[in-house]
Amino acid sequence: MKIHLVALALFLVGSCATLRYSEKIEKIKANIVFKDSETVKSYLETITEMELKTHVYQFSSDKFQGRRAGEPGHHKASKFIKDYYIKEDIKSPLGSKYYQYIPESYFSEGIKDSQNVIAYIEGTELPDEVIIISAHSDHEGYNDNEIYNGADDNGSGTAAVLEMAQAFKKAASEGHGPKRSVVFLHLTGEEVGLNGSRYYTKYPVFSMKNTVANLNIDMIGRVDDDHIDKPNYVYVIGADRLSTELHYISEKANDNFVGLDLDYKLNSDNDPNRYYFRSDHYNFAQKGVPVIFYFNGEHEDYHEPTDTPEKINYTLLAKRTKLIFATAWYLANAENRIVVDKEY
Repeated sequence: MKIHLVALALFLVGSCATLRYSEKIEKIKANIVFKDSETVKSYLETITEMELKTHVYQFSSDKFQGRRAGEPGHHKASKFIKDYYIKEDIKSPLGSKYYQYIPESYFSEGIKDSQNVIAYIEGTELPDEVIIISAHSDHEGYNDNEIYNGADDNGSGTAAVLEMAQAFKKAASEGHGPKRSVVFLHLTGEEVGLNGSRYYTKYPVFSMKNTVANLNIDMIGRVDDDHIDKPNYVYVIGADRLSTELHYISEKANDNFVGLDLDYKLNSDNDPNRYYFRSDHYNFAQKGVPVIFYFNGEHEDYHEPTDTPEKINYTLLAKRTKLIFATAWYLANAENRIVVDKEY
């Protein structure tokens, strides 16, 4: 009889714990409300397939010679990004230079000095708290016969950041500036060991403790083999690793504005590819910053010279960009910053 009573007690404790967790989740979900949905929709409409296509074609053109970190082609690509922000009147927290320089000594394998490019929209109420939207700008370079243009990797992510920056700038110019600062971070050296993000998180322009979240984009313009017949998707990786709330904000943004299939398969602890550890968001996560990594999965042109701009699905790129923008908008304008309730 005693054994049965103990078993019953354990069952009741377990049931109560499950109930408390369910109640916690329901409370989190109930508190996520886009109070300015019509405003968000109006700026989502400024993110267009045509402008994204223009950015991808420009950024993955031969003149940037495959954008290998530390090489002249990548320096030219960095200047292209900087000039875009200057043209759009989007300032840098670094003043007129826009570059966070990384010395050659920080790299290995003969990589020369390089740079991250940083721009931002300053917050109207909590400017020291920041949302970082990032994408790496480097790629594989070229050889004697071919240029690795990297249209998907990561011309697609770079284009998305540029387009979102323009949308946030338009909102700010029309009196809808974000409460928190929104930072647009173009990282070098991802292809050679996540060096640009490692440098930024070691020498941050904004303190890590004031960094609310990092939304990182690496390849969002194509469809992988698992989704050939159902391309309306994006892989979401890492959203629930440090903040339960961030995961549900992402889902709410998708439900309200975009309607993609959010695929969490590659977020599994058992994922043999270990993508959570393989792009720039990981260096932020190591500092305790909640992250989301947006990814379309690998395809036959991954790290090949055949990764060219005519193969990008621009309708899908636009939808994925809108999801990220809506998520960033919520994070930047929520009354309270998201809670970190899990340990790295």
